[in-house]
Amino acid sequence: MPGIDKLPIEETLEDSPQTRSLLGVFEEDAAAISNYMNQLYQAMRRIYDAQNELSAATHLTSKLLKEYEKQRFPLGGDDEVMSSTLQQFSKVIDELSSCHAVLSTQLADAMMFPISQFKERDLKEILTLKEVFQIASNDHDAAINRYSRLSKKRENDKVKYEVTEDVYTSRKKQHQTMMHYFCALNTLQYKKKIAMLEPLLGYMQAQISFFKMGSENLNDQLEEFLANIGTSVQNVRREMDCEVETMQQTIEDLEVASDPLYLPDPDITKFPVHRNLTRKAGYLNARNKTGLVSSTWDRQFYFTQGGNLMNQARGDVAGGLAMDIDNCSVMAVDCEDRRYCFQITSFDGKKSSILQAESKKDYEEWICTINNISKQIYLSENPEEIAARVNQSALEAVTPSPSFQQRHESLRPNPQTRPPTARTSSSGSLGSESTTLATLSLDSLVAPDTPIQFDIISPVSEDQPGQAKNSGQGGKRTNPFGESGGRSKPETEDSILHQLFIVRFLGSMEVKSDDSPDVVYETMRQILAARAIHNIFRMTESHLLVTCDCLKLIDPQTQVTRLRFPLPSVVLYATHQESKRLFGFVLRTSGGRVESHPASVCYIFESNNEGEKICDSVGLAKQIALHAELDRRASEKQKEIERVKEKQQKELNKQKQIEKDLEEQSRLIAASSRPNQTSGEGQFVVLSSSQSEESDLGEDGKKKESEA
Repeated sequence: MPGIDKLPIEETLEDSPQTRSLLGVFEEDAAAISNYMNQLYQAMRRIYDAQNELSAATHLTSKLLKEYEKQRFPLGGDDEVMSSTLQQFSKVIDELSSCHAVLSTQLADAMMFPISQFKERDLKEILTLKEVFQIASNDHDAAINRYSRLSKKRENDKVKYEVTEDVYTSRKKQHQTMMHYFCALNTLQYKKKIAMLEPLLGYMQAQISFFKMGSENLNDQLEEFLANIGTSVQNVRREMDCEVETMQQTIEDLEVASDPLYLPDPDITKFPVHRNLTRKAGYLNARNKTGLVSSTWDRQFYFTQGGNLMNQARGDVAGGLAMDIDNCSVMAVDCEDRRYCFQITSFDGKKSSILQAESKKDYEEWICTINNISKQIYLSENPEEIAARVNQSALEAVTPSPSFQQRHESLRPNPQTRPPTARTSSSGSLGSESTTLATLSLDSLVAPDTPIQFDIISPVSEDQPGQAKNSGQGGKRTNPFGESGGRSKPETEDSILHQLFIVRFLGSMEVKSDDSPDVVYETMRQILAARAIHNIFRMTESHLLVTCDCLKLIDPQTQVTRLRFPLPSVVLYATHQESKRLFGFVLRTSGGRVESHPASVCYIFESNNEGEKICDSVGLAKQIALHAELDRRASEKQKEIERVKEKQQKELNKQKQIEKDLEEQSRLIAASSRPNQTSGEGQFVVLSSSQSEESDLGEDGKKKESEA
C-alpha cells in the first residue's frame, strides 16, 4: 500500500544508528497506536454494553406488560380494553427486543471481536518482540565487549574459540529477532487500519440490519394501531380535563352549600328534622363506665343495618354489632355533663347504651330512626310512608318515658299471634300495617331477622351452640396453641382426603331454607350489598381444609382452627353464577336463634382459585364419607352374620354333645338292666358287652332247638 513507511529489514544485520533511530520512531508510533486503540476499545465496549442493557430492559418491559392482566389492582384491575392494548404493545416491544438481541449478537461478532483480537494478540505480540529484541541486543553487546578484551600477547585458543562462538550465537539471535521485530512493526501499520475499519464496518452493517428488521416489524398496521392509541390517549385526557372541571365545580358548590353545616348545631328552622327515616349514619359519643360514678365518652361512627345498630372506630375497615334494635326502646335522657343524649335499651332490658348526638337535629333524627326500626318498619316496601303514619309515636319517644317497665311491656309482641316464620310489629299504633309486615318475609329465602356476621369468631372464644352440638365439643374452648386438648389422636388423622384452599370470609347469616342453590345466591347478594353499602372491605383470610370428616377454617399464621364444620351438617354448597371465585355452603345446626328449633346458616367465602374446585372437593369428601359409611355398615353386617354363624355353630356343637351324652347314658342304662350273675357273697357280677352278646346268642339258640 503506497504511503506506508517501512523499516528496512536488509539493514538489520548492520544495525546502524540510523536504523536504531528509525526503530525508535516506529516504537513510539506503536505505543501511540496502542493507547488510541485502548480508548477506542473502551468506547465500543460502552456501545456494546449499552446495547445489551437496552435489549434486557426492552425484554423486561415486554414481560411486565404481559403480566398486567395478572395483577390485582384494588381499582380498575378488570379493564379488558387496557389489558388487550397492553398485550398488543407487549407483542410489538417483544419483537423490538428480539431485534435488539440480534443487534447485540452482531455487535459482538462484527465490532467487538476484531478490535479485541487486535488488542489482545497484535499489540501484545509487539510488546513481546520488543522485550526479546532488547534482551538479544544486550547479549550481543556483552559478547562483543568480551571479544574485544581478548589479550594480544597471551592468546588462548580455547578462550578465543568460546568468545568467538558466543559472538556468533548472540549476533545471529539479535539478527533474527530484529528481523521479526521489524516485520511485526511494518505489519502493524497495516493492521492498525484494519483494526479500526473492521469494527466500524461491522457496527454500521449491524445497525443497517437492525433498522431493516425494524422497518419490517413497524409496518402500516402498527402505525394505524399507534394512531388509534394516540387518539384514545387524547380522548382520555379530554375526559380527565372535563372530570376535573366537574369536580372543581362540585367542590365550589359543596363549599357554598355546606357553609351552614359547618356549625356543630345548625338551625332547625333552616334544616328540618326528618322523622320518617329507617336508615341513619353518623358520629356519636358513647358513654363507657370506668367506675361506680366515673365514665368516659368515646366518639365512634354509628350506622344502622336492617334491625342492627353497628359501630365502627375511625381507621377500622369494617364495623361491628353494637346492639340489636328490633323491638328496642329509645328515649331521651338527661346527663349532667352532656347535651343531646338518648338511651337505647334492648328488648329484654339486659343491655342499654347512652349515646350523645352532635346537634339537636341529629339527636331527634336518631331517636325517630331507631324508633322506626324498632317497629320493623324497614321490612315494608314503602318504609317512609308507614313511618309517616306512625310519626306521632316517634315524636312521643323524644321525651323520657315514665317507666321502662311500661315501655317494655308495650313493646313486647304477643307470642300467641306471632307467626313462627315471620316477625311482626310490637306497636299497636301500626294497625293493619303489622299484618303486612308480618308477611313480608314469608316468601324470602333468607331470614330477615338475622344479622350479617362479617368476621370470624376468635380461636379462644366459646364454640357456637349449634356448632358445639354438631361437632360434639359443646362447652369446650378451642385451644389457642393448636393442641389436641387431651385427645390422643386428631380427628382427621385417618382421613383419606386432605385438600387445602386459601379463602377469605365475606360473611354469614341464617337462612330459612336449605333445599335450593338460590339460597346461596340470595345470601351472596345480600352480603355483598351490605358490604358495599357500609364500605366494608376487610376480609379475614384463612386456610380451608377439606377432609372426609369436616371442613376447618385454620389461621394461616398460628395454624389454630378458627371454625369447624362437620361434613354431615353441610347440606348445600354452590358457586356464584357469574363470579366463580365466590362460593358458599349451608350448615344445618341443631339450634338457632330460637331454642330447640333447627336452623340453617349460610357461609359465604371468596377464594383465589375457582370456587368450583372447592365445591368439587366438598362433594368428593361427602362421596368418600358416604362410601366409607356404606363400607362400615357392610363390614358391621358381615361381622354380625359371622357372629350369628359362630353362635349357631356353637349351639349345634352343644346339641351334638348333648345327644352323645344321652346315647352314652342310654347304653349304660340298657347294660345295667340285664340279669347279672351274683357272687357267693351276694355281689353282682357285671358282664362285659362281648359276654352279654354271647349269652344272648346262646339263649336264642336254645329257644330255636326247643321249637324244632
